[in-house]
This record gives sequence, structure tokens and C-alpha cells, in this order.
Amino acid sequence: MKLDIIGDVHGCYEELLLLINQLGYQFVDGILMHPNNRKLAFVGDLTDRGPNSLKVIELAYQLVIEQQLAYYVPGNHCNKLYRYFLGNNIKLQHGIETTVEEYKQCPIEKQKIIKQKWMTLYEQSSLYEIITELNLVIAHAGIKESYIGSYSNKVKTFVLYGDITGETLPDGRPVRRDWASSYHGERWIVYGHTPVLEPRFVNHTVNIDTGCVFGNKLTAISFPEQRITSVPSKQPFIKEKFQ
Repeated sequence: MKLDIIGDVHGCYEELLLLINQLGYQFVDGILMHPNNRKLAFVGDLTDRGPNSLKVIELAYQLVIEQQLAYYVPGNHCNKLYRYFLGNNIKLQHGIETTVEEYKQCPIEKQKIIKQKWMTLYEQSSLYEIITELNLVIAHAGIKESYIGSYSNKVKTFVLYGDITGETLPDGRPVRRDWASSYHGERWIVYGHTPVLEPRFVNHTVNIDTGCVFGNKLTAISFPEQRITSVPSKQPFIKEKFQ
């Protein structure tokens, strides 16, 4: 099995298409094909902040649900949009307001289609994906070795938000422990969630959220080669978003 795992897209549809093309994929009669029979995977946070979240939803639905050519695991932004569509009282801040604004600009029939696609994509996803053939786990914000195989609320919080302490930084972001530095498992953990300027390799973990929506780049890692492929962002660069 050969897999290309893409970091947090956050509505950056044009960059996503460029990266897919850079990885060697092409659409043939509407079906995404690769000459070496590779598959795609998304590490979560498909929407919010960027300019084209709805197009990203439609493409992910096509690849994951309709064509079954890609894996998808949800991120915290995915979870929030799902709760919004459930009718929960969600604060429209930290990015979701851009997706909701896009959604509200659509005709009612288009809104129904988008909502149905998102609910289906989210409900049919696994909290994290264990790829046994490649000895790796895809989890949005990472996962502890001892959590693999468990789907408790504690594990869900970790996978969606990282190893949070309960404290917040001055800008409102949660304080997170560096769980990767103490990870000693044999399986690779591929994750995103926290923007970094370059893919961060620590032990058998790699963070591939290179902050496309904040003006850096969109990145994929290919297994088993452990090859990095990136395309530059078309968004304005916001230096303070990177750690």
C-alpha cells in the first residue's frame, strides 16, 4: 500500500488541487487516478478560515465517500462544523464563521446538499485511522501510544485538541504539552493541528500542518517513502500563527 497524507487544508481549495496534482494524481472521467495506485488521506480540519471550504467539503466527499479513494479523519474544526449542522449553539469564531458565511450565501437546495455531504463524511469517519500495512496512525492532533485502540471521551479530546492543560495563552489558544517528545512507539503517528513552518519530525511522529491558511504552504507526507511534498500558499503570511 502507498499513501499520501495531506495536512490541514482549512478551505485552501486551490492549493489542495495543486498538491494533489504535484503528487501525481489526475482526474480521469471524474475519477481520481494515480499511475502507481496510491491513495490519499486527510488529517482533518478541511474547513474554516480559508476561502473555499465548501469546495473542499465536496471534493473530500467525492474522494472518501463516493469513490472510496481516500481516508479522512476529523479535526476539531470538523467536529465544530458537525455540531453547527446538528443545530447546537456554536460560537461563530476561530474560523467557523467563514464557512458559515459561505454556506449562508448558497441557495437553499445547495445548502441541503452541503449539509448532507458533511454529515455523512463526518459520521462515517473514524476518530483516527490505523493503517496496519504501513505501521502508522493518522490522528488530527496526535495520539498517545497507550490510547491507540481506545475511543473514550478522553481519547477523543486528545485526538481533536492535543494534549491540552486546561490553560490558555493570551490570544486565547489552549496551552498544549509536547506529547510527541515522549512518544516512543514503533508505529508512525501522522498528525497536524498545530501550524509549523516545516514538517516536524520527533521520534516516530510527524506534524504536517504547515499552515497553508496562514500563508506558508500545504504539505503531504508519502508512505512508505516518508517523502515530503509541498505547494506554496496563496494566502497572506501571518508570522505569529507559527510555533
